[in-house]
Amino acid sequence: MKTKKLVLMAMFVAIAVAGSAFVSFPAGIARAYPVQHAINVMAAVLFGPIPAVVIAFVTGVVRVLTGTGSLLAFPGGMIGALLAGLFYMGTGKLWFAAAGEIIGTGILASLVAVPYAKFLMGTESAAFFFMPPFLVSSATGAVLGVLLVYKLKNVYVKSELY
Repeated sequence: MKTKKLVLMAMFVAIAVAGSAFVSFPAGIARAYPVQHAINVMAAVLFGPIPAVVIAFVTGVVRVLTGTGSLLAFPGGMIGALLAGLFYMGTGKLWFAAAGEIIGTGILASLVAVPYAKFLMGTESAAFFFMPPFLVSSATGAVLGVLLVYKLKNVYVKSELY
């Protein structure tokens, strides 16, 4: 069972990395990468908060190393994945996982990104500078993640994942 879980987690990382390379759109001062947020919601529901954070972290590492992401992928992905997992674990409701992703990435991570960008990236920015693009990206991705989980649930009702 552990091997199957690790393989599925690796597949989620691959989908998030590939999706980030091919699916993005302008969101104010930045680009929105909704696939990462969809993966966060799906991983939170299927695996729980800690594996979801691991998937977000490994995705961030691969994206930074391949030049398809910035250092902002770390707080954005990991905080959203953690809250999505905790909200889902606490309620068992899929929409709460989506809300956790939006609150975690769109609000909390966007605020964490300001000092993070200053110290690690040398970028000065205002307190709410990252919030609009983080909110747009996380909201679209969270909705996509919810839709995909509903679709998977309908297809694989008796799967070992549920």
